[in-house]
Amino acid sequence: MLTQEALVEIHVLHRQGESIRSIAQKLNLSRNTVRRYLRDLSAVPSYPDRPQRASKLDPYKDYLLARIEAAKPHWIPATVLLREIHDRGYAGGISQLKCYVSNFKAAEPDPVVRFETPPGKQMQVDFTTISRHRRTIKAFVATLGFSRATYVRFSEHERQEDWLSGIGEACQYFGGVPQEILFDNAKAIMIERDAYGEGRHRWNAQLLATAQDYGFVARACRPYRARTKGKVERFNGYLKSSFITPLAATLNQAGLRLDVATANAHIGPWLERVAHQRIHGTTGIKPQILLDQERFELMPLPSRLQLAAQGMPISTRPVPRESFQHPLSVYDRLLEVRP
Repeated sequence: MLTQEALVEIHVLHRQGESIRSIAQKLNLSRNTVRRYLRDLSAVPSYPDRPQRASKLDPYKDYLLARIEAAKPHWIPATVLLREIHDRGYAGGISQLKCYVSNFKAAEPDPVVRFETPPGKQMQVDFTTISRHRRTIKAFVATLGFSRATYVRFSEHERQEDWLSGIGEACQYFGGVPQEILFDNAKAIMIERDAYGEGRHRWNAQLLATAQDYGFVARACRPYRARTKGKVERFNGYLKSSFITPLAATLNQAGLRLDVATANAHIGPWLERVAHQRIHGTTGIKPQILLDQERFELMPLPSRLQLAAQGMPISTRPVPRESFQHPLSVYDRLLEVRP
């Protein structure tokens, strides 16, 4: 059965210059199938929602969670848990038990292996939470895998529309589209992980439409594998320590509080003058220098966005005066960004 995800990937790979034979091999499809869907742009596969099957383990999950919680920071082996729930009437085997409890076991750290991608290949995206004075704001962060150049957009929420608008704005900011975007299993955009087999996920319909419109392939990193998503996660820490903390401290000294509008008003200049001009700890090169190279390898934006991308980057556009709680001169005086 051809899924909606596979259909989008057929068209995206074709736009990236892949041959029909290559697409068929990558997606494990026949060449005739690939040909048919490329020829008929209106063809849309459909499939019913799969009802979740009841499991023999379901009646014992509350007990297992209580046992796991009570044992922390240690771990009760699955063989011991199996014996305990067998005494309570469980009639299943150990395989589904192991599969279930593995979701709650802390992963053993992997050796750090640098996962590098060529220019234009990948963008990693994530949301990070910033807490200040009992209030939280969200930051959408998108980092290009080759250059480590980053786009940031602050918001009040982490909804589907915040993910999709962040992706679009990041592509405009960089002036092009990467071949693939790597996500971190976000519930707002992924319906079911490994729904059609290992590595074949069921994505939100709006994300698939965005992927087809822009021409990128959606990828999900493997759980507990920081080496694949580490570029954007490392930047999250840098963002909080080098931008958020000094900004919040300056505001606090003036009796003000950090909010979304203030953060968005000052993130653009900070990215361009500070973050992209630092010597990156891994590459040893300024992200701006590598970004100037990587832009040549990015795919073009959808035609309706190409003109917008030629103007001012979104993150540096002024925020409307009425969105601030205090006169603009107060923020300008307090928050001058210095490289």
